[in-house]
Amino acid sequence: MSCNVPKSDKKRVVIVGGGFGGLKLAQKLKRSNFQVVLVDKNNYHQFPPLIYQVASSGIEPSSIAFPFRRLFQRRKDFYFRMAEVTGIYADEKIIQTSIGKLSYDYLVLAAGTTTNFFGNKEIQEASIPMKTLSESMGLRNALLDNFERALTCSNPQERQELLNIVIVGGGATGVEIAGALSEMKNFVLPKDYPDLPNSLMNIYLIESQPRLLAAMSEKSSANVLKYLRSMGVNVLLNQRVTDYKDHIVYINDGSTIATRTFIWVTGVSAQSIANMPSDKIARGNRILVNEFNQVEGMDGVYSIGDQCIMPEGDAAWNGGHPQLAQVAIQQGNLLAANLKRLEKGKPMKPFRYKNLGTMATVGRNKAVAELAGMKMGGFMAWLMWLVVHLRSILGVKNKLIVFFNWMINYFSYGQSLRLILYAKKAKEVTDREERLAKLHGVHKA
Repeated sequence: MSCNVPKSDKKRVVIVGGGFGGLKLAQKLKRSNFQVVLVDKNNYHQFPPLIYQVASSGIEPSSIAFPFRRLFQRRKDFYFRMAEVTGIYADEKIIQTSIGKLSYDYLVLAAGTTTNFFGNKEIQEASIPMKTLSESMGLRNALLDNFERALTCSNPQERQELLNIVIVGGGATGVEIAGALSEMKNFVLPKDYPDLPNSLMNIYLIESQPRLLAAMSEKSSANVLKYLRSMGVNVLLNQRVTDYKDHIVYINDGSTIATRTFIWVTGVSAQSIANMPSDKIARGNRILVNEFNQVEGMDGVYSIGDQCIMPEGDAAWNGGHPQLAQVAIQQGNLLAANLKRLEKGKPMKPFRYKNLGTMATVGRNKAVAELAGMKMGGFMAWLMWLVVHLRSILGVKNKLIVFFNWMINYFSYGQSLRLILYAKKAKEVTDREERLAKLHGVHKA
């Protein structure tokens, strides 16, 4: 196999990863004197801040997924290849991918992160992470399937396992999915499953730290804790999950919770590159870069976003920037400008992160926001969260669809998105094809 990218007299920029940083870089290199090649294992860009709403049946998957080929239609000197990068050969300026080798003049690693299971294989195999769109679809299917099974289950213990939900991780994702599931329990279950008492559904949020949202202020943490508990979420602080076996969650204080829905959203690790030199890797598996996002000692190699760490150079963030979308976007913006400056023989500009603030939502009229030194909670923070995220979604059509779903949800909780959709297994597809062939008198060789 081959990447089959035509040769050009222009210098080639290969971007690995189409997340916030990689996408912004590719967009900013439009009308530049570069050939741009975007490599990603998926053929779409996803919008992670709203993935949890797909899991809770709040919005459709297609509303937060944007095909790369659609985004870059009619773009000259741009090529997309769906592949995974398996190695870098910096001396030869070549990357090895799952579809063949690809040469570069400039290589930008922007593949983001994956869920960190801290070496626990049992938890990794049994839990449901929430980093990708496909994982959120898996959780949605699991939740709805468990509700259907609980409705007809004659064993009280098994029914309780089906209706207990355990979320591990008190960061923004954990808080938001806990709030969304609480609203599902309080408003959706009574309508969709009137013969299944919603009081049987228990939601547990477990955090090893003394407070939720450790990256935000203590005031915001206290507000979120108050919101969640008022919504019926069982928040367990200073508790650490040690294992999960036979549908049982084991906690370090000796207590246990029986559940068949075990959601793991505590911590991330940067995507790894197989033969990246070990001296270029720092904590969290992040690639070390200088203030220009260069991987020093590797000519023409850069890294941006969650996959990299800049321990020095940005005085306000010594030790590394937070793994947030705004960091990736700002680094993508600056790197595009710096690559253009390099081609003109001008010096590059160092990266300086501008903190635009942080926010998290818990549910209807409940959110926290910290912007420009202001700390807000409640309705105004929730309204600001809606506006910021709606503006960030790509495409007018998708903005309208998400806005429409939010409005329906706000007034009636009446979306018709609660479908259990499983892909057919290969054998089922083959059997169906054979039945159809016999029906129409066609015989396979």
